[in-house]
Amino acid sequence: MNSRKLPSEPRRVFAAAKAPSQQPSRILVVDVTSPSWASTCSVLSEALENVLCLACGLAGPCRVPLLSLYVVQPQQECLLPFTQVKENFGRIQACISELRSLPAEGCFPQGGNGVVQAVQDGLQQFKQYSRHTAAGGSTNSSVEITVLTSQPSREMVKQLEKKLQDVDLVSLRRIQVIEVLKRDFLQPEDVEQCVPAEEPSTDMAILGMDIEVQTVEDNVISLEMLFKTWLHDHGTEREQLHLLLPSGSFGHAAAPKNSLMCLKCDLQERLLDPARISGPAEGTGRAADPSSPWHVAAWPSTALHKLRVLKALKSEGVCESVLYGLPFIIKPTSCWQLDWDELETNQHSFHALCHSLLKRKWMLLARHEPQNTGPNWNVVVHPYFVIIPSDSATLLVKAVAIRELLLPSAFPALLAEHPERVRGPIESALNNLEVEVAYNPLHLKSNLYKYLKSSLYKPPHRQQPQPREQRPERHQPRQPQSRAKAAVAPLLMAPSPLQTFRPAATARRGSCEGSLLPKEYEEFL
Repeated sequence: MNSRKLPSEPRRVFAAAKAPSQQPSRILVVDVTSPSWASTCSVLSEALENVLCLACGLAGPCRVPLLSLYVVQPQQECLLPFTQVKENFGRIQACISELRSLPAEGCFPQGGNGVVQAVQDGLQQFKQYSRHTAAGGSTNSSVEITVLTSQPSREMVKQLEKKLQDVDLVSLRRIQVIEVLKRDFLQPEDVEQCVPAEEPSTDMAILGMDIEVQTVEDNVISLEMLFKTWLHDHGTEREQLHLLLPSGSFGHAAAPKNSLMCLKCDLQERLLDPARISGPAEGTGRAADPSSPWHVAAWPSTALHKLRVLKALKSEGVCESVLYGLPFIIKPTSCWQLDWDELETNQHSFHALCHSLLKRKWMLLARHEPQNTGPNWNVVVHPYFVIIPSDSATLLVKAVAIRELLLPSAFPALLAEHPERVRGPIESALNNLEVEVAYNPLHLKSNLYKYLKSSLYKPPHRQQPQPREQRPERHQPRQPQSRAKAAVAPLLMAPSPLQTFRPAATARRGSCEGSLLPKEYEEFL
């Protein structure tokens, strides 16, 4: 998938309105008037259902707190008013089933302002929902809108710019316009297709937010990766990690003794923690303890972590058997509260560090510094981590074993020669294996989605039949309201980092900037 953002100057002012450390609500607008809706329908429904069952099955605060779904055919229809995702997977499944049942191509004419009307209606619905829940002490002050369409994204952006000038956008964090393309139609010029890099229009300045235009292939994996971006921590109110390096001297400037250089960074999950996914035995996943010194990051990040670099390590001198735990990606911070000049200097310094480590084939050994002292302030546990470079503008951090955790192991020497009667069958067995140049996790499935869907499914409750004399008196049923105008119930809400890394000395890495899938994975789709 390829993307490009259209920035506007008031972005920082808009970002100040976001609720601290809280995931945005989601509005998904699906344009079903495209000629290819028949093929897009099944893959879109499957991808959406897969990601939402993950969101429901993860322990801790829900990463997609609220979801609303609109379809445009050609008039907008709200299939799902704002609903808490957790504990409502059955309702979400019913909505996706209704999405699957929509008529195929040719049934709806293209054109019209259905998408714009859906965006306007969704914003109004979110405003009303926020008022309703604020009275109960629960707040969710930001929302992101994703528009899925097969129509040209340029025209869609122009319509949104024109129609949203006079709409209250205080709560709107971002709009994504996703153009779904078939792989057969993806030409080299389409890869870079996006809104032209013109001067920001007056309309965009009024909007005061980003419109992000992307293209995504029409298959389950690509759409799944698109929706999985919802599971990332989207808080940018503060940096999450300070990487402390010993200050050096450049030119005639001499750094004070024991002074430190601080790179301000953000942490992003590389993988979802399997321990946080609901298991068959316990029923609920085990959430990471943010107060534990062994966790450099817990989702959502609630504390500022500090890693003090102690020394450099040769990449070939680090044994993988002493690395443990889930990896995290380190990126230069995008915290909106920092000055633009500071953000730019920090980003350039981070890139220079990545380049120098890659050139020297070094890793860094760092110690986690405690945030505050507890009752036993004289006894502080110091976990250690290694920081691994890549040829992208990111670093990888993993926990490394220390003396107290290491168990004794005896490694016998490898024999130089083996009897032919033993070596022959082994060589034959290895020769029969299929060899792949690189490991591709997209090739492996564990049936986790099927398990989560079955475990989260709750059959409707059936009442026992009552004797005729005990049955309540029947009343005339009321006329049902339309879904778009359904009343929103006051629900309690719970507030709530793709690249391939390998050690610099062992393998080539590829950057995946601008894409949700690493380049080496895309060829398999």
